[in-house]
Amino acid sequence: MSAVSSSVSSRQPSRRASPVTVPATNEKQTFKAADAPVEFPDIKTIRDAIPAHCFESSAVHSLAYVVRDYAMAFALGWAALTYIPSFENTLLRTAAWIAYGYAQGLVLTGVWILGHECGHGAFSPYPLLNDVAGWVLHSSLLVPYFSWKISHHRHHRFTGHMEKDMVFVPRTTPTSEMKRGWATLWLDPEVVEDAPLAQLLQLIGHQVAGWQLYLLFNISAGDGSKQRDESKWWRLSHFDPTSAVFRPSEAVPVFLSDVGLVLMAGVLYWASTYVGWITVILMYIIPYMWVHHWLIAITYLHHNHPEVHHYDAENWTYVKGALATVDRDFGWVGRHLFHNIIETHVVHHLFPRIPFYKQDEATAAIRRCVGDLYHQETRSFLGQLWNTWNKCKYVVPDPNIPGAMKWA
Repeated sequence: MSAVSSSVSSRQPSRRASPVTVPATNEKQTFKAADAPVEFPDIKTIRDAIPAHCFESSAVHSLAYVVRDYAMAFALGWAALTYIPSFENTLLRTAAWIAYGYAQGLVLTGVWILGHECGHGAFSPYPLLNDVAGWVLHSSLLVPYFSWKISHHRHHRFTGHMEKDMVFVPRTTPTSEMKRGWATLWLDPEVVEDAPLAQLLQLIGHQVAGWQLYLLFNISAGDGSKQRDESKWWRLSHFDPTSAVFRPSEAVPVFLSDVGLVLMAGVLYWASTYVGWITVILMYIIPYMWVHHWLIAITYLHHNHPEVHHYDAENWTYVKGALATVDRDFGWVGRHLFHNIIETHVVHHLFPRIPFYKQDEATAAIRRCVGDLYHQETRSFLGQLWNTWNKCKYVVPDPNIPGAMKWA
């Protein structure tokens, strides 16, 4: 995806973001949000601050990670299938399956992220290899590769845009003004707004079914994200080649995505004839649910923070949107299993073709360039999921920054 130049309108009062001198390490920075209009650097200025070699990907390097991640996944699967059914104690056997599902979910999330690299062209310099590898990786996880690639590119193109972003576009009205429905658990909206139990149930539903609802109904996308006007909820699916989410010219790759899903469903059916559906659920479906829990949590926390803005259509720019994302920290798992997707997301939004194994160096470089416009949250990743869910309900215009929308 080509980067789009961006700068703040000269009509706005501005201040230059103060430079931050940061060594090329994983040093943490305290979160600091802008409290007044700032002058955003253009995309070329930011790009020039990054060493040129950071933009170079290696097919061998990336394929080595594919081999590593699939080797871990198959090793876990073999161990689970070989040993867990032989446990005579029911509690021990149940605990072992739970532990397996969680661990396999972490590993397969890494596989998902490698497919994500393919979709951005960061996997290798070869477009055909990127798409073949991405189609295989994502199809193995029942992800419609090309469908997701198309909509995800638009998310990157319009990140933080109140109308055209494809994911997590915030509401502009409080919960109390909503109508009863699935979003309020069919309860009185005023009760839902203040009840911790209702908030917990909503969050659980968000984590369990958010990915599937996005694929099926384009949930959380902006009203201007569709490629044509369409009021029918069943015409917004990522599985439909004629969906309003896609242009007519994109129907063939969407169809190829569906082919990948059908083939993987066939593999699962074939496996069930040997080991039974219960074992397939334990071996594959439970880890699948973990993978998409992590996917939703990661994406949600990258694009929602009580002190980070969204922008209206008139004032949004590519750089503003990309810098309205948040780097977070998930420790060893984030660095070694999730391929840095949590820790280096800001630079990824600015330049999605930078491979994940070079994003640390690129992040250190852009921090020197953009100063206080860079956002990093170092508090507990999962702890902040609950905190953000409860605080980030809807946005209102920020009176201090024209065109910016702040969380109410």
